[in-house]
Amino acid sequence: MAGNSEQPMKIIIDTDPGQDDAVAILLALASENLEVLGITAVAGNVPLELTEKNARMVCELARKPGTRVFAGAKSPMERPLVTAEYVHGKTGLDGPVLPEPDMPLQPLHGVDFIVETLLSEPAGDVTLCTLGPLTNIGLALQQAPQIAERVEQIVMMGGGFFEGGNVTPAAEFNIYVDPEAARLVFESGIPIVMMPLDVTHKVLTTKRRLQRIEQLATPVSRAVVELLEFFERFDEEKYGTDGGPLHDPTVIAWLLKPELFSGRYCNVEIETKSPLTAGMTVVDWWQVTGRPHNALVIRDVNADGFFDLLVEHIARL
Repeated sequence: MAGNSEQPMKIIIDTDPGQDDAVAILLALASENLEVLGITAVAGNVPLELTEKNARMVCELARKPGTRVFAGAKSPMERPLVTAEYVHGKTGLDGPVLPEPDMPLQPLHGVDFIVETLLSEPAGDVTLCTLGPLTNIGLALQQAPQIAERVEQIVMMGGGFFEGGNVTPAAEFNIYVDPEAARLVFESGIPIVMMPLDVTHKVLTTKRRLQRIEQLATPVSRAVVELLEFFERFDEEKYGTDGGPLHDPTVIAWLLKPELFSGRYCNVEIETKSPLTAGMTVVDWWQVTGRPHNALVIRDVNADGFFDLLVEHIARL
């Protein structure tokens, strides 16, 4: 994995920040084992004009203003946009007061950046880290199907199976927003590592864990605590837990320390037609269909090890 190799792993982060997206971006920017080639914003938790701004605000918080941020799709491939201000607040990053970004948005469209990067970098060198709806990746695959064989892997936060959904009984938000894009991705043949709610609901921002971040007493750690205190309030009320799930950082943590996680290879199909279960990730966990495996579905995590990794990296910023 990245930690063992001489060269940092090249990644593109595709994201709709979102407090938990922000923490994932900070984790990636803090690691010397990852080279962030660019960040592509997509509409999801909040509309695109906020997600592209939020991504730049997070880069500046990390003091990495040289990171290139691109605006991608402003609506799903075939459906009207569904957003989640009720979770993330009206800005998507409610909690701390972060300054407006000075760093510019890149002129290239996010989808074009993904395609051009995958065609220009050596095949198998770039990992796509998707933290939001998969619209940008779906559009890139439509625009240039040949990129599929050039991607090393997609590590994605999305879906749920044993946990059910979080926006409908059957569907997790990222997949629900653009199931057509998700279906294209799962049918693309690209190696996929999937972080569903089944694993993200095991990494909770308990008071004790937030105190560890708070004790770092840096501008970044203070902002992270304020982000997570705002973000967790919704899930604490919904699930009755101490702390909320920290979904998106699991993607970056898997790249840095895969031994923290376990799962199995499965077939995953995306439901796009049914009004009742649209966006459901139908995971063949028990291998009953005979359909070919297309994803490594993660189900378990060493939650304390995950937070050790997070605290260690936030301390570097």
